[in-house]
Amino acid sequence: MTQTGCIRLFAAIWIGVLSMNACDLLAADVVTVAGTGKDEYSGDGGVGLAAGLGQPFGLEIGPDGAMYFCEYSSHIIRRMDLKTNIVSTVAGTGRKAGYAGDGGPATSAQMNLPHELRFDEQGNYFIADMSNHAIRRVDATTGVITTVAGTGKAGFSGDGGPATRAMLGQPHSVVLDREHGLLICDIKNHRIRRVDLATGIISTFAGTGEKKATPDGSPIAGTALNGPRTLAVEPDGNLIVVLREGNAVYRANLKTKTLQHLAGTGKQGYAGDGGDAKVALFSGPKGAAVDKRGNILLVDTENHCIRVIRQDGRVDTLIGDGKAGDGPDGDPRNCRLNRPHGVFIDAAGAIYIGDSSNNKVRKLSAGW
Repeated sequence: MTQTGCIRLFAAIWIGVLSMNACDLLAADVVTVAGTGKDEYSGDGGVGLAAGLGQPFGLEIGPDGAMYFCEYSSHIIRRMDLKTNIVSTVAGTGRKAGYAGDGGPATSAQMNLPHELRFDEQGNYFIADMSNHAIRRVDATTGVITTVAGTGKAGFSGDGGPATRAMLGQPHSVVLDREHGLLICDIKNHRIRRVDLATGIISTFAGTGEKKATPDGSPIAGTALNGPRTLAVEPDGNLIVVLREGNAVYRANLKTKTLQHLAGTGKQGYAGDGGDAKVALFSGPKGAAVDKRGNILLVDTENHCIRVIRQDGRVDTLIGDGKAGDGPDGDPRNCRLNRPHGVFIDAAGAIYIGDSSNNKVRKLSAGW
């Protein structure tokens, strides 16, 4: 081949490489890291793959480097040491729903369908104890559990007063803001509530209680939210708000104090990959996480997949194909999920998924 031919060949190869996305350049596989597939409570003291999990929902890597996750049908919080893969129960008594144990060890407490958990900077974690209509807190030092919001009864009341005397309606999600506040997705009240952790006072951060569409650019305060299901914090401190019934994603811009429409038309479906996220269709999205680059991972639960809303506004499917199934592990697009609920991105960029109805936790290695 002539020198000119070699140059042309090299140029063609290089152009092809530039046109590839990250998934093409770096092979990233899905692996199951916990769960036998059975909806049961078993396996404490053993490795994660030998444990029976009861529908893992929200999950997070704690300050100690271990993975913590809510088990919805087992009414517990489990911990998996990511160095040894050993599983243990850190809150709840296992398959016993109830509302008890405040002031004592979290391992002796009862919860009722916990959905999500978040850690603060001190290592304490907050649990959305959904069917107890309460937010519980487990102290990092003592392991004692307490209620920080809610009375145990469903309703809407208490703004302007102590959060422990306020009523919530099936809180699904919690997140810590950067001003010592705890934000709660009070989904049945179609509001986001905020607890000032310094004073214990609760207020409405967003939402009016109405099941109406959210206009793009509308103010955070006084604008309707249709089923706020989960929250995520962006690198700059702004909030991602996912609407379950609204089938859409918004940004709560804390500087402009406005709600910016990012994804979803509001209609239910599965469409839009490769195009503008604002005109894409989702079906009951339930979880979200934001990576260091600002890409938003969205758990598109009723479509049984993980979608990604990229910085440039495009949407793609990252894991799954829109149909319910159980794997197989390996190629992310060929690995089917079954009603996933939780997603978390670790410091290295790996993704952990609560594959709820498969009763497994799955991981997509960094490089996606």
